[in-house]
Amino acid sequence: MYRVDPQKAIEDHASRQENPGQARLSDAAERIIAAPVDRTLSGAVVVGVAQVTEAVLLVLLGYGIHLALIAPRQDGFYIPVIMASVLIANIALNAVRSHRIVTYRTLMPQAGRVLSAWTGVMLLLVVGFFVLKAGDEPAKAWLLAWFLSGAVMLIVFRLALRSLVLRWTAQGRLKRRTVIVGGGEDAALLIAQIEAGADKDINLLGLFDDRVGKRSPDTVSGYQKLGKVSDLIEFARRTPVDLVLVSMPLSAEKRVLDMLTQLWVLPVDIRLSAHMSKLRFTEKAYSYVGDLPVLDIADRPISDWNLIFKWAFDKVVALTALILLSPVMLATAIAIKLESKGPVFFVQNRHGFNNELIRIYKFRSMRTDMLDATASKLVTKDDPRVTRVGKFIRRTSIDELPQLLNVLKGELSIVGPRPHALQAKAENQLYYEAVEGYFARHRVKPGMTGWAQINGWRGETDTVDKIMQRVNHDLHYIEHWSILFDLYIVVMTPFRLFTSENAY
Repeated sequence: MYRVDPQKAIEDHASRQENPGQARLSDAAERIIAAPVDRTLSGAVVVGVAQVTEAVLLVLLGYGIHLALIAPRQDGFYIPVIMASVLIANIALNAVRSHRIVTYRTLMPQAGRVLSAWTGVMLLLVVGFFVLKAGDEPAKAWLLAWFLSGAVMLIVFRLALRSLVLRWTAQGRLKRRTVIVGGGEDAALLIAQIEAGADKDINLLGLFDDRVGKRSPDTVSGYQKLGKVSDLIEFARRTPVDLVLVSMPLSAEKRVLDMLTQLWVLPVDIRLSAHMSKLRFTEKAYSYVGDLPVLDIADRPISDWNLIFKWAFDKVVALTALILLSPVMLATAIAIKLESKGPVFFVQNRHGFNNELIRIYKFRSMRTDMLDATASKLVTKDDPRVTRVGKFIRRTSIDELPQLLNVLKGELSIVGPRPHALQAKAENQLYYEAVEGYFARHRVKPGMTGWAQINGWRGETDTVDKIMQRVNHDLHYIEHWSILFDLYIVVMTPFRLFTSENAY
């Protein structure tokens, strides 16, 4: 039975008031949206942590045995040997596909793969000792002890890892919230494959299909059709969706392209199920969800480890900036209070990640009786609504500094597409009406600064061309994101602030 969160219902109602174009979904879709969603774990992160932990344990074990058996210590020889052996072991363990979530759940298959890989590495080490003529009695004793104790340690570690992964699987924390695009017999076959080899990795929510009638009934293998493909956009903005599985043949080129044209604005992975293709590619051409082979069509821009790296980058930069710039922020607050009555801060609703509504903090730069909460009228040069202090802090972007608090709250990133006011217009058109694919900017968290801003596209956007340039730069950033790219934008931002001519 689904439980409705009252607070979420209130927020959804408020969202609909600020987004009057929000579509009404089917009752089945609304029930899924109303259901509570447990926090999930990234399989890639779990695998990465497991690999690092396993490698560290092998290194510590090998060096510990060296300290116990080799006297005097020979760090100059054994440390490089241990490090190289563990690196090769990690490669071998990946080669036998032992570092996969689906493998972690097994017992004998996993143990067999791990022991065979470890034995192979030890045999290679034996050959290396023979060639280097380093096989004296202490070295042989060390090698044998490391091999045997390493095998025991690997099995114990994998048993503990298996227990942990099975517990997370039972809790549903490793399942990806998934929908199928397509219907009918093709979708039924895909569902059968999911239940046979990927049911522990996929939490299937339902189907979306534009077809009706016998070709696409309302229920397929016990799963309901939740709406048309266009409804999936609204659905994925109101409840988490990790994966879209497309049950269409490659020969249905127009249907696939129409689907991609609609769904590319969403921050989800889109995969084409291989069961629909008569073509057979090499195994390396496929990625896998559980044991289900799929073809990659589109990826979420920032996910798994990259999401962790960006989170850490945001928090470190935000805390550092908040500490270093606190005198500037204090002086700004005093100046605002001295010049005009009213609050120091201005709070405004804007679209965040995946169109989620967030409340953005800024230093107030306008007169209290002339505030424009919806930004329905753009600020222009010598705008009478802007105070003297406001002109300076807008020109230098000091008014944006309180958004460091939004970054610490997890609503913004340091770098990303700037969040626009909900009613902002260019040539009397709302931004999302003026630019096709505008909401693709929201596939990542918005940022305090971005690629568009350091390339001169900040400030007034009074023409459609200006907002198109900003959107194009934002999409370029999303497609080419890296931590180094973020670092470059952060470094360049202060220099660009004083060369921009259209920030009022």
